[in-house]
Amino acid sequence: MERDIAGIVLAGGQSRRMGGGDKSLLPLGSGSVLDQLLSRFGPQVEILALSANGDPDRFSRFGLPVLADTIEGFAGPLAGILTGLEWAAASTPCKAVVTAAADTPFLPLDLVERLAAAAGEHPGSVAVAASAGRRHPTFALWPTECRDALRHFLVDEDNRRVSAFIERHGHVEVEFPVLQSTGLDPFFNINVPDDLAEAARLLQSMTS
Repeated sequence: MERDIAGIVLAGGQSRRMGGGDKSLLPLGSGSVLDQLLSRFGPQVEILALSANGDPDRFSRFGLPVLADTIEGFAGPLAGILTGLEWAAASTPCKAVVTAAADTPFLPLDLVERLAAAAGEHPGSVAVAASAGRRHPTFALWPTECRDALRHFLVDEDNRRVSAFIERHGHVEVEFPVLQSTGLDPFFNINVPDDLAEAARLLQSMTS
């Protein structure tokens, strides 16, 4: 566990390709997609919260704070990241936040450890995960001190692109390997019904 890092699960997507609703609450294994994610992500951080708009009661069984965007309108994942940073700065002793998308049930068990190590070598930078040569901007470590710059970027410049802020702020990429045994990219995410079926197959193969 990284004791000075908060975890924020970005669960506010509109899930159009899944027919709407919360992808994270879809059944997977013995629980839901979110149960699987939390089992891997939760032990890595000091404190955990969900970033999601709408009725927070739909997540009540998880017993976690549910953070609605502090920016009006659906401003995408960058708004959830900003909300998480502002919450962590105001309500926790944590100096950084690691974000993870809620529809990614196989994220690395060493995600936070490796991002924190890279950030420690590049103070003030955003440490962002990558795999198979592709950056995953919603899986990143964000220092809480960047929250004012991020609010300016989102509100005053009206720019919602996560990668654009990362490029401007300064960053370091951390490459995570594809699992050799299964070919699984640890950032495999669920967008369409076929992805959910594939996630169920992968989970079964990992636990059998």
